[in-house]
Amino acid sequence: MSKISAVMAQLKADGKTGLIPFITAGDPHPSMTVEVMHALVKGGANIIELGIPFSDPMADGPVIQRSSERALAQGVTLTMCLQNVSEFRQTDSSTPVVLMGYANPIEQMGYANFAKTASAVGVDGVLVVDYPPEECREFAKAMRAVGIDPIFLLAPTSSKERIEHAAEIAAGYIYYVSLRGVTGASNLNTGDVASMIPAIRAATSIPIAVGFGIRDAASAKAVSKTADAVVIGSRIVQLLEEAKPEEASKKLEVFIREIRTALDS
Repeated sequence: MSKISAVMAQLKADGKTGLIPFITAGDPHPSMTVEVMHALVKGGANIIELGIPFSDPMADGPVIQRSSERALAQGVTLTMCLQNVSEFRQTDSSTPVVLMGYANPIEQMGYANFAKTASAVGVDGVLVVDYPPEECREFAKAMRAVGIDPIFLLAPTSSKERIEHAAEIAAGYIYYVSLRGVTGASNLNTGDVASMIPAIRAATSIPIAVGFGIRDAASAKAVSKTADAVVIGSRIVQLLEEAKPEEASKKLEVFIREIRTALDS
C-alpha cells in the first residue's frame, strides 16, 4: 500500500475527510517553500500538493498563474521542486507529497529520469494536468514501477469512458474538478458535486478528492459530505501573496487549522 493510500485508508477508518492544500514551489520565495510545507502539516494537512511552476498553466486562474510567474522569475525549476521535497523529507517522512503540474517540464527531464529522481527524494504521487488518462498508460506504469501514485483529473464534463480509463490506471486518489472553469473560480455548486461523485464511485474504489472553488471552511465542509478529501489551492496561494514574508507561514497554519476544525466538526 502506498503512503497516500495508507493515509486515505486511515482517514476513512477514523471517519475523517482528508485535507490537501496546494502551494506553488518557489512562491512567494524559493527559500520559503519547505517552511510553508511544514506549516501546512502543523495546521492539519494530510497530504501536500506541490505545484511545479509553468509558463502556461492553462487550468489555473489568475491567482495561481501569478504564483507561477513569480516562481519562474526567481529561477524555480522542476529540479528545484524535487530538491524541496528532499529537504522536506529530512524532518517529515510521513506526510505524502504530490507533485502537480504540466507535461512540458516532465517530458524535458524524461519519464525515466523524472521517475527515478522523484522516487529517490520521496515524492508519493504525481498529477499532470494535461495528461489525459486515455493516453497515459506508459506514464502510469513508469510511476507505479517506482512506487509513485499516478493521479488523474476528472471533471463535470467527463464521459463514462473517461471515468473508466482513469479508474483503470489511477492510484492514491482521483482528483475531481468541482466546476467548469479554472482554479479559484467562485461558482462552486455542491449539488453538482454530489450528483457526479456516485458515477465515479461506481467505477472505482479509489478515494475521491474534490478541488477547484473551495475557498473557506464552509465550502470545505459542504464538499466533505460526499468527498473523501478536499483540495484547497487558490485561497492558500492568495494568502501567501498578500502576507508579509515573516508572517506568511503562521497565517497559513492558522487558516489550515480553521479548515481542519470545520472538517472535523
